[in-house]
Amino acid sequence: MARILIVDDDTSFGLMIEGFLKRKGFETNFSSSYQNALQLIKEVDFDLILTDYRLDSATGLDLIPQVKKKNPHLPIVLITAYSDIRVAVNAIKMGAFEYIAKPINPEELIHVINRGVSKKNSESQQKPIDSTREYIKGNSRFALETDQQIALIAPTELSVLILGESGVGKEFVAQRIHELSTRHKEPFVAVDCGALHPDIASSELFGHKKGSYTGAIEDKAGHFEAVKNGTIFLDEIGNLSYDVQVKLLRAIQERKGRRLGSNEEYPINCRIIAATNEDLRNSSFSGKFREDLYHRLNEFSIHLLPLRERREDIPFYGAKFLQYAASEFSKDGIVISREVTEIFENYEWPGNLRELRNVIRRAVLLSKTNEITLKELPPEIQKPKFEHIADTPAQLKDIKEKSEKEIILETLEKTRYNKAKTARILGIDRKTLYNKMHKYNIEI
Repeated sequence: MARILIVDDDTSFGLMIEGFLKRKGFETNFSSSYQNALQLIKEVDFDLILTDYRLDSATGLDLIPQVKKKNPHLPIVLITAYSDIRVAVNAIKMGAFEYIAKPINPEELIHVINRGVSKKNSESQQKPIDSTREYIKGNSRFALETDQQIALIAPTELSVLILGESGVGKEFVAQRIHELSTRHKEPFVAVDCGALHPDIASSELFGHKKGSYTGAIEDKAGHFEAVKNGTIFLDEIGNLSYDVQVKLLRAIQERKGRRLGSNEEYPINCRIIAATNEDLRNSSFSGKFREDLYHRLNEFSIHLLPLRERREDIPFYGAKFLQYAASEFSKDGIVISREVTEIFENYEWPGNLRELRNVIRRAVLLSKTNEITLKELPPEIQKPKFEHIADTPAQLKDIKEKSEKEIILETLEKTRYNKAKTARILGIDRKTLYNKMHKYNIEI
């Protein structure tokens, strides 16, 4: 029977969730205090942690690294308001298993918990990640170019650095490279560097000998040793501490690794693929990330655009995710309504493909008919807003104080010169925007 820790400073809400989970057969512990939760995590072996974002003296994000320090594989589910979607995205980056938006749907909660517990039970620390998830080829010009790059680089032995925001599918690209490489019959191991606490990062990557540090109760092989001749994927590589960067650089240069507490070295024969949502080049200039390590990892780079910059892919990916969700929840024949499709095509998708997948899975789970309508969408999706441009009027005709040219220039700057987004914000089509830019001699 799975044991769940519920952390929420709203006692009445937390106890309500606890009572519901107990009726569903789970063993539970409830904590209304961040500090008490930390103590429980040290004393009890949980199968999953369910935490609210807003706690008494900290946040759910503060809890994630503390949990990962004890057990990197313990699933954490963050509860947050949908207006805090960027918080949820950060939680996933830091190693959370999933997030649930308020108001909580009981079916969704149980489904997410069961997936998290199942993942923990089926996953051993030394077992390479065996993902059967399908790589989905988009149909935009950008997607086709990415596929060409993957096909070009896969058969080689070059190290690859995949760049892009959280949720754009960096791990899927890494696995696709592995599948098309000469190492495809060997293991593919994905390591979330963002979820590795500095105290255990070296042990997770390179292994340790029994007694090498407090808590090292047995010998352990690290990911580099376990992957053997396969491919290791180092996700969010920019989160590694400077000390671990030094060890990683040495391992890559010498193609040898050493467990903590051991004098013996083992060969490193794997291919390395890394990924980050940071600008590692700038980080190397500032000294945050070693420049020599950056160049070792960046023998070839692939940049993945956020979903909002390739909107022509949204219907295609939406259809695929709908197909998968319909199969998962046994709801064949379900479709997305036209009004929902229009909302999907205009929403900004800060969580990218991951958010699109989650929204569709949630909608399929909640749907009572064979059509996904507005009522199945989270509030933030129903009423899209364009972040960082709250001070820009929505329609050019409403502008009295500023000239059209000033507003167009201001909006272009705030959208980072994304013409499609600028046109939507100003309530005009792209052709009109181009005409006005020509009229005012605005060149980009």
